[in-house]
Amino acid sequence: RASKAIGYSWGIAEEIGKSVRILEMFNLPGISTLNQYLKKIKNKHPKKLKNILKINKSDEELCPIYTGVSILDNCNQLEDFKKIKFSNINYPLLIIPFLSRSSEIINKPIHAILDEGKFILNSNKTILTNIEKSNDFKNTKELTIEFSENKNLFTDIEWKELYKLSENTFVPESDSLKNSA
Repeated sequence: RASKAIGYSWGIAEEIGKSVRILEMFNLPGISTLNQYLKKIKNKHPKKLKNILKINKSDEELCPIYTGVSILDNCNQLEDFKKIKFSNINYPLLIIPFLSRSSEIINKPIHAILDEGKFILNSNKTILTNIEKSNDFKNTKELTIEFSENKNLFTDIEWKELYKLSENTFVPESDSLKNSA
């Protein structure tokens, strides 16, 4: 409701609630970051990002919420870019849950690099980061989003060897087994 009171639509406010819950679930400061951001924009509601390009530069601070919703709504098309850059994102921690949910939709890991900090988001199940909790997450000069490809870390030979080993668990076929099937 606080997000609606600031000027976001009910639909966006619902997305904000889901996102803050995800941050808190992963022990990241979602509520305090949202509170700080809403206080900052109270008298000047941010503009929406019209189109996401491979490189998104702005003299104005970009809204992490509108940007995050736009990424979430268009993630299937945006993954074709492989890499997207944004400059001047305000309170960038708030964009992370939208990327996490996008990762689940496209079923691929997403890497987010905020200046020197890195996040790896995997199917809305895990968020790994090297950023210390002491970071205030107020703004970043550059955010880079990389869509990863799913790759096997094993060879075909290794897979076949494991399958061959698993054959030891198979029950030999008998006439009584054939009749019961």
